[in-house]
Amino acid sequence: MRIDLMAGATHSAAALHVAAEPTILVFDSGLGGLTVLEAVRRARPDARYVYVGDDAAFPYGRLGEATLVARVLAVMERLVATHRPDLVVIACNTASTLVLPALRQRFTTPFVGVVPPIKPAAAATRSRVVSLLATPGTVARSYTQDLIATYAGACTVTRVGSQNLAGYAEAELAGAPVDDAALAAEIAPCFVTEPDGRRTDVVCLACTHYPLLLPRLEALAPWPVTWIDPAPAIARRVVQLIGPLPREAGRHGSALGAFTAGSCLNAPLRAALAARGIGEVGVEAIPLPLQ
Repeated sequence: MRIDLMAGATHSAAALHVAAEPTILVFDSGLGGLTVLEAVRRARPDARYVYVGDDAAFPYGRLGEATLVARVLAVMERLVATHRPDLVVIACNTASTLVLPALRQRFTTPFVGVVPPIKPAAAATRSRVVSLLATPGTVARSYTQDLIATYAGACTVTRVGSQNLAGYAEAELAGAPVDDAALAAEIAPCFVTEPDGRRTDVVCLACTHYPLLLPRLEALAPWPVTWIDPAPAIARRVVQLIGPLPREAGRHGSALGAFTAGSCLNAPLRAALAARGIGEVGVEAIPLPLQ
């Protein structure tokens, strides 16, 4: 049975009572969750936000499943106790598909995860040739295969597991962008021409890091396609759970950034975070134990 990653635990909008200025914690292995943070902040600019990048353990794809579950549970224990969020967004496909059941069992705080956007891609395609661009782990996971079978059975879906794209997105924000050739090589397998002439017309971005590179991906694409970003759907689900922007809301809430190692925090990255409304950035040191 497929777990509903977007559900927000057992909470409904009617049952979930939040403060007048809710605290929303957005969590990722690194910087990819910034794309989700941006979408959620547009929907509820009045909320207080805490963005946490677990850079001490980045990338999550290198961790075994049991290690990853234990890691995220341990980090979340600290974060929930410290920040007392009204809602947590797990803005990482890898963590969402593996750790959300354990998080929902451990905490009463509602959790919303990230779903590979197969369903909207299947609705958007006209050629019925779709590509899923994700990390190798997400591409191979049974959850993703189930989504494809359920929602895109009438489509040809090319699954592309990129080893490097998340790291390239991190480098982009840190002021060290890779060259066009490297990016083009990562997305080239997404562009497929079928024997009958039909071509890929939709690409699902199934890693929250990838929209950070979207302007460059669009420029490097061999032909125009629709790129599906899951962030707007996550923002809609958050609003369903905590309610829409109150009419009386008159100011923007604060945004705090925190990293579990902080080794990524150079001057260009701090400037990029500030441009996204995260002016205060700190380190909540949670080292990754040696395996």
